[in-house]
Amino acid sequence: MTQAGRLTASVTLPIGSDADLARVRQLVRQAAIELGFGLVQQTKLVTAASELARNTLVHGGGGHMEMTRLSSSQSRGLRLSFVDSGPGIRDVELALTDGYTTGGGLGLGLSGARRLVQEFTLDSRPGEGTTVSVTAWASALGPPLPRSEAT
Repeated sequence: MTQAGRLTASVTLPIGSDADLARVRQLVRQAAIELGFGLVQQTKLVTAASELARNTLVHGGGGHMEMTRLSSSQSRGLRLSFVDSGPGIRDVELALTDGYTTGGGLGLGLSGARRLVQEFTLDSRPGEGTTVSVTAWASALGPPLPRSEAT
């Protein structure tokens, strides 16, 4: 465990094959267990990670996931960033709409992943790639509260 408010070391995992997708799911589940996520929280986070890793592979042509454990005196969390150098997303708002798909699926990957975590950011530049970062907290209370600086 780290000191209050500190980040622990990040782990980077390549995403270039279906086998890598399985490794992402396995690594995320193990980290969630170690951080004290409940079973439902674990399942939500692993599902979001699976969707985002698959998007990285299928739509981004591969890339990597960076996983960072977050810790404070009040809560523990996990930040996952999925990065690719693919074609990017031309219309992010449309891509986050339920039912929108470019790959023939149900169109719930990005929007579904967003609903499964407490924090979600998407940065995409056409022709340069996409980074999607999600954060989930082990506590149902969400992210740690800012510490008071009053003496």
